[in-house]
Amino acid sequence: MARLFGTDGVRGLANRDVTAELALALGASAARVLTASGDFAERRPRAVIGRDTRISGEFLSSAVAAGLASAGVDVTQVGVLPTPGVAHLTASTDVDLGVVISASHNPMPDNGIKFFARGGFKLDDAIEDQIEAGLAADWERPVGGDVGRITVESALADRNYIDHLVAAAGTDLRGVRIAVDCANGAASDIAPLALREAGADVVVINASPDGRNINRDCGSTHPEQLQAVTVASGAAFGVAYDGDADRCLAVDHTGALVDGDQILGLLATAMQADGTLAGDTLVVTVMSNLGLLLAMKEAGIATVQTGVGDRYVLEAMRAGGYTLGGEQSGHIINAQHATTGDGVLTSLLLAAQVVRTGRTLADLAAVVTRLPQVLVNVAGVDKNRAASDEGLADAVAAVEAELGETGRVLLRPSGTEPLVRVMVEAGTQEEADSAAHRLAGVVRDRLAL
Repeated sequence: MARLFGTDGVRGLANRDVTAELALALGASAARVLTASGDFAERRPRAVIGRDTRISGEFLSSAVAAGLASAGVDVTQVGVLPTPGVAHLTASTDVDLGVVISASHNPMPDNGIKFFARGGFKLDDAIEDQIEAGLAADWERPVGGDVGRITVESALADRNYIDHLVAAAGTDLRGVRIAVDCANGAASDIAPLALREAGADVVVINASPDGRNINRDCGSTHPEQLQAVTVASGAAFGVAYDGDADRCLAVDHTGALVDGDQILGLLATAMQADGTLAGDTLVVTVMSNLGLLLAMKEAGIATVQTGVGDRYVLEAMRAGGYTLGGEQSGHIINAQHATTGDGVLTSLLLAAQVVRTGRTLADLAAVVTRLPQVLVNVAGVDKNRAASDEGLADAVAAVEAELGETGRVLLRPSGTEPLVRVMVEAGTQEEADSAAHRLAGVVRDRLAL
């Protein structure tokens, strides 16, 4: 039986895969697991719940809240708030667990549930497995005055998070125009407010969520609008978030995309220069471009690679005491200020670096020269067989031998979607395209349903 939790919580089609019944049960089980070791003789455990702008988030957040309260947890629902905002509240206030209702960059019909433990950190696999096991377990339910209370409070939560973001930037951004694509998601109000309070002149697009338009042809997965608006508005650069704003991609003043690898490279070299890059080490995933690894080596910065998923990046950062890590997709974790990827924080740090250096984002991002990379998502296949199919393994080995030291291949099942990802890097775009699509064809043939 497939594991319920993926690389970023529980995710699927809302009201079919992720139902109110499942949300209620997960809330009750998570309450029991995540408060088991606490001392609650003087008070009940406390939880905070936030969500993105999907219409399904309304009933799912209510169901999770009901599950938590049924297990004796007092719940504060903060409404629409970026995932890192919920993590920050969990870390900075007297809260025992946090919950986010979001499917991040997925299409609107999907939704998901992810948890933060006390301190604002995502759960490791073992804790998630305990929560999943608890769904079928018998338990003693509190009654009478021992059940939890549910309250609603958004204004104070927003203010807390915005103040944190502006303080983290630490730089007056007056004179900098930034184009911002909010993906009609959780950052639609927060991001423009935070950037403006930091002093920036902000041009905003896709910040009118209606419950159905989140991520629709906008945000970090569709940066075309942002590229055009950045150039047309004369902005110094642009930033695009995903639906829950835990990732950020950028666009320079010419409209050229600046991806997560380039953002990591420029932030790492800046932190190395000011002595805040712990161990002169950057934590990345196996999906990071070889160009980033080569650039960091040249700069005297070591790299640690992890599996795909920002929580695995964070696990390695915590284990090694490192301060910066992230993914090519734009999940950037700065441990000085956050416990998870934070798109709005990243955009503020980018803006601060542009102001402090007086250089353009294009110039700063040039520290990383990306090798041609092609990613092909192969749907309609059995992703669970990707690691065990011998014919597919032989095909990957043949392509790796063909590319030699000038390229590499990564083939992996998606942790959040029903597909297999084929990534190829090579010395030329033509080589990368050819190899990636050949391997995608093998995946379709070998893993056909």
